[in-house]
Amino acid sequence: MSAEFGGRTGRQGKLSQWLRGRRPKEAAADEGGREALLLAAAGAGLPLAPAAYPAPGYRCSCDRVGCPTPARHPVSFAWQTQSTTDPAQIERWARHQPQANFITATGMVHDVLDVPLEAGAEALERLLDAGIDVGPVAASDDGRLLFFTLTRGTPEDEDEWWPCELDCHPETMDEHPGLRWHCRGSYVLVPPARLPGDQRVSWVRGLEHPLPDPLTLLEVLTDACARHIGEEPDHANAAWPSRR
Repeated sequence: MSAEFGGRTGRQGKLSQWLRGRRPKEAAADEGGREALLLAAAGAGLPLAPAAYPAPGYRCSCDRVGCPTPARHPVSFAWQTQSTTDPAQIERWARHQPQANFITATGMVHDVLDVPLEAGAEALERLLDAGIDVGPVAASDDGRLLFFTLTRGTPEDEDEWWPCELDCHPETMDEHPGLRWHCRGSYVLVPPARLPGDQRVSWVRGLEHPLPDPLTLLEVLTDACARHIGEEPDHANAAWPSRR
């Protein structure tokens, strides 16, 4: 499902309230429309692959003992080549794996700017108030806001790819609490997704919004993240993916 927040009528408090107190019927609607939402994501060009899901006791469905990212990672090591927008394949996965989450591989069609919830809510308000086209945004109940953008990582020259390094890798969130730029070699969970502790990943702004150029969002997101972690913004270095 898609809900609208930000702008002059939707403030940060409204976003936070929705994230912390989702109504049961909203959660039920997400579950009932899971396949439709996944197909919509693929139809918007987001390549998908199956991911793990929560198991009892805050564990992960994978076989790894002490999984460091429970329910947040792909099930196959070949997820980059497996990722697809083919609706028939996604339907088969969704029906044969009814509990599975799905990831979307970044750096092919889209990137994701991943920020702390409070910083992201502040930035979303500022961006919409300024009339900037934000694009799709997803919220994770574990405290992150995901801004989906066009990719900057598909040049003709292979040496010009931007790989996803430590500052924007899915498994290093605790070490890098600010902005993380998911590009080539990375992924994020695509809504609807479930996390341990009955937490969810849901759309705040849906895929009907076109993907923007990430550079149109970068300065505002960097400023908000700098305030969130109590540092002065560094637009030149804080959010750029590492290059080879």
